[in-house]
Amino acid sequence: MEDLNVVDGVNRAGSWLVHNQALLLSYAVNIVAAIVIIIVGVLVAKIVSNTLNKVLKARHIDTTVCDFLAAIARYGIIAFTLTAALNRVGVQTASVIALLGAIGLAAGLAVQGALGNLAAGVLLVIFRPFRTGDFIDIGVMGTVQNVQIFSTTLKSADGKTVVVPNGKIIAGNIINFSREPVRRNEFIIGVSYDADADQVLKLLREVVDADPRVLQDMGVQIGLNELAASSVNYVVRCWSNAGDLQNVYWDLMKNFKRTLDANNIGIPYPQMDVHLHQPAEAKAETAPAASPAKPE
Repeated sequence: MEDLNVVDGVNRAGSWLVHNQALLLSYAVNIVAAIVIIIVGVLVAKIVSNTLNKVLKARHIDTTVCDFLAAIARYGIIAFTLTAALNRVGVQTASVIALLGAIGLAAGLAVQGALGNLAAGVLLVIFRPFRTGDFIDIGVMGTVQNVQIFSTTLKSADGKTVVVPNGKIIAGNIINFSREPVRRNEFIIGVSYDADADQVLKLLREVVDADPRVLQDMGVQIGLNELAASSVNYVVRCWSNAGDLQNVYWDLMKNFKRTLDANNIGIPYPQMDVHLHQPAEAKAETAPAASPAKPE
């Protein structure tokens, strides 16, 4: 009896397949077509994104803007491709778009941080407070590698990769060390109170003038800055190209030390005088005992 039921079920299935062959073939064709659309769409998105990036860079547009616009184009084409694939398999795209809109609204309320990062990324690209290759301080110091839709990637001076959300960047202070072609060094040089002030000023000036990397036309400031507790502090301010800034600082600091030493001008270290006060009771205890009275 069970064998008859199985045979009957197989016959009914075969009959249904025969009567709905055209429908199944249509579904199969649509599914295959949708898969082809997705594959082609992804490839086109990649090609368009890379081509757009190369064209923008060939026009000497900033790399940050190129990468950002290329990413927007790529994701836009992929979204259009998915919509076309759904339409091919018979899904009503109008209702899907409405559903996605409702889902997007709910998701947007739930992921406000991500949307804030997206908006911040757009602002960073529009106003460009920094560019790829700039060394910046945004709470984390590093060289800008790229600006993505939601985050910015930095490479720190010690080789670490740091990913910072765009919303955090736009909400804080941005210090760009690479934007200006020239920058200023500042030195605080402390010498002993015995040193002659005019001689110290003259020696510091000679050291600065001897370095060709110092931009004399930008102005050099040297003066007595502070009468500190253990030293007389002089300030030296001078300008150089941004690329030479660190080396100029190290070399001038070394030459200041050598010149002061050669002229017997001391560079004091902090000193403290300690005075010990002995309490009266302790004095009485340590005082010698009185001699006993001699008998008469």
